[in-house]
Amino acid sequence: MTFTDRPPRVIIIGGGFAGIAAAQALKGSGARILLLDSQNHHCFQPLLYQVATAALAGPDVAWPIRYVMRGRPDVTVLMLAVEGIDTARKTVKTRVVDIAYDFLIIATGAAHSYFGHDDWARLAPGLKSIDDATLIRSRLLAAFEQAEASVDPLARARLLTFVIVGGGPTGVELAGAISELARRTLPPEFHRVDPARARILLLEAGPRLLSAFPERLSTYARRALERMGVEVRTEAAVAEVRPAGAVAAGEEIPAGVVLWAAGVRASPAANWLGVAGDDAGRIPVGPELTVAGFPDVYVVGDLAHVTGPDGVSVPALAASAKQMGWYAGRAIRRRLRGERPRKPFRYRDHGNLATIGRKSAIVKLGRLELTGFVGWLFWSVVHVYFLVNLRSRLFVAISWIAAYFTFHRGARLITR
Repeated sequence: MTFTDRPPRVIIIGGGFAGIAAAQALKGSGARILLLDSQNHHCFQPLLYQVATAALAGPDVAWPIRYVMRGRPDVTVLMLAVEGIDTARKTVKTRVVDIAYDFLIIATGAAHSYFGHDDWARLAPGLKSIDDATLIRSRLLAAFEQAEASVDPLARARLLTFVIVGGGPTGVELAGAISELARRTLPPEFHRVDPARARILLLEAGPRLLSAFPERLSTYARRALERMGVEVRTEAAVAEVRPAGAVAAGEEIPAGVVLWAAGVRASPAANWLGVAGDDAGRIPVGPELTVAGFPDVYVVGDLAHVTGPDGVSVPALAASAKQMGWYAGRAIRRRLRGERPRKPFRYRDHGNLATIGRKSAIVKLGRLELTGFVGWLFWSVVHVYFLVNLRSRLFVAISWIAAYFTFHRGARLITR
């Protein structure tokens, strides 16, 4: 493919892990890169639960995309929401302008899935963005404030009941963090109610928590949560979410806050391309991460349905998103030189991690399994290392060290 009248144009839709990795891989390619996102910031999603539970502030885990792309004159960042794609004309449609592309990388990620009950979204927010995290933080803190002001014992008990739906990493991390907030941070500051008596329920529809981990680690996580006072219920599918609670396994649970961590659904990009997605809306892609019939369109990250040589789908993790974004960017570099990718995409499993609470985490790295304080230290170092800049690494590390010794959570602002 040759471009005689202008530099080739690559459009990247999405400024998450996959989109940023693709832009970084295209450095020095000679292409003009347009990075489109409806938000102006890149968010480090693995630490969003700490924003939601007041341990960190939003700017500690999110940075302007323009800052991340500073020093890259080949990258133009546009805060635009994509409304469609015209594959025949090779243009991306936005409300403001239609933009032509030579290569397209779609990295729009995933949103919450309420399994056909989208009306539950306003009652049980999920955790995918800074907005989600600040909303959850405000609801959690407001529940304690309302309980302090209430004179009705039943109303107090409901307000101090927190339900988390979904026993994956996000649900486990939220449950552990809310327990620490209620039992360690808040009690000295409240006088009419005892936050330590808060009831925290983690509901999982399947037979065990953290199904992606070995059963031994899953069992460890459950026992660690139960030692922290969290009620863990497996095989407890949620049948209904109500303004004042939820119904699960035939039981009505009055609650002040219900949080959703049970499932995700891909963005509507399959509709943009006019292709069929899988049950979760993900777009099936070939071994080079391109869409059948559209060799110049790459789909990466949580939006892509990628199957490895063993027939197992690549997991929707930050690590896999980065690997896919990097592969797509390098593949386009080679195509711009008139070459083909050397080999098909292969996901390299660098392990799986989840934190349960203070001094407790689980780590699975090949045959290596870590739990407890050692696992928590490893988890902490890995997450600090992957933050975008030195300031964030230092600030987060200092915040964690201070919180470890004082139990203080300094971001306890109700802003919504």
